[in-house]
Amino acid sequence: MNQGVPMYGLVNRAVQELVTKNHGEDVWLRIRKQANVDAPSFLRLTQYPDEVTYALVGAASAELGVPASDLLREFGRSWIGFAMREGYQEMFRVSGKDLRSFLANLDNLHARLSMTFVGMDAPSFVVKDQGPDEMQVHYYSSRPGLAPFVQGLLEGLGPVFRCEVQATIESTRADGHDHDTFHVRCTPAPGAAASPSGTAT
Repeated sequence: MNQGVPMYGLVNRAVQELVTKNHGEDVWLRIRKQANVDAPSFLRLTQYPDEVTYALVGAASAELGVPASDLLREFGRSWIGFAMREGYQEMFRVSGKDLRSFLANLDNLHARLSMTFVGMDAPSFVVKDQGPDEMQVHYYSSRPGLAPFVQGLLEGLGPVFRCEVQATIESTRADGHDHDTFHVRCTPAPGAAASPSGTAT
């Protein structure tokens, strides 16, 4: 668990939205109680200890009977849509014309976000081409255990860029590596067009 810069409340708000949307407010209240989180809601620009987020994921896993890795992957899939609804749609739109360029520009995107989220402990991404529709994505973060979240995030970007994304975890920090690595295949979805809301039309 990261002992440095805490996460911002935007992340915890996204967890809350995902749980309440899929399972209801009562389930969220039980998860919050099990995680020993007193705050009824989270402020977007307020920093909270990483332990809060990890505790919420652990409590949700126990309450729902779902592995934490599966929850993190689902959370990743929903993250882009949530962030766009929170007002970052235009920033995402100008960060890349396709999945490859968007991922290559993620560090620049995080640099721009740091002007709002002062002192944010952002991850870093390195993209290596492996063919016309394939790439290897290297994810560097001070926070452990988030490979399933990034896998879901990569999959969740598919509708934004008119493609079907298959993201496979190749190696992780849990395996003794210093970062997480993913193989990503982006197959064009014929007839689909990216909408401003980040969903295919």
